[in-house]
Amino acid sequence: MSLTTAAKNTMLGALSPDTMSLHSAFPGLTGTGELSGGSPAYARRPVTFGAAAGGSRTTTGTVTFDVGAGSTVRWVGFWVGASYVGYGPNGGSPREFFCQPSSDLILSTAHGYADGQKIVFYNGTVPAPLVEGTVYFVRDATADSFKVAATSGGVAIDLTAAGSTDCVLSSITEDVYASQGTHGITSASIGLPF
Repeated sequence: MSLTTAAKNTMLGALSPDTMSLHSAFPGLTGTGELSGGSPAYARRPVTFGAAAGGSRTTTGTVTFDVGAGSTVRWVGFWVGASYVGYGPNGGSPREFFCQPSSDLILSTAHGYADGQKIVFYNGTVPAPLVEGTVYFVRDATADSFKVAATSGGVAIDLTAAGSTDCVLSSITEDVYASQGTHGITSASIGLPF
């Protein structure tokens, strides 16, 4: 089923996350891997989203978190009250793709990724044998395709199944805090993948 932009806007208008969280590991459907500790202590932060437009909603201001020493920020979570409602990769933007297992290629028009760039696959069923939310590295990048490796410059992973059409890929930024600091998110968007 494909929805019109007006339908997406209506659905997104009914979803109003009021807090954000930071996660060191893939949060999945439960919000696991949330940061903790620090002085001042890490805590979820209030967030406000603008009205839905163009099939997405975007935050209206910067959200700043206290982050403890030794923390790594990989994912951002969204909450309505005490209910966890979704996630996205830190610094990422989801993209559609097509997997071609016979050549181990990920096809995504004008993806803009470079060899060594960190990416993740999530939502739906990811291409086998990849693991949802695991950080992979781009290799053999061309304008519209690339392969993935477990390490930067590593051997391309042998892809055996394409995954589902609702799966997306995204770049991801891993922000490592050797000492106490603050993590700011200047903009975050929620949208519908169909």
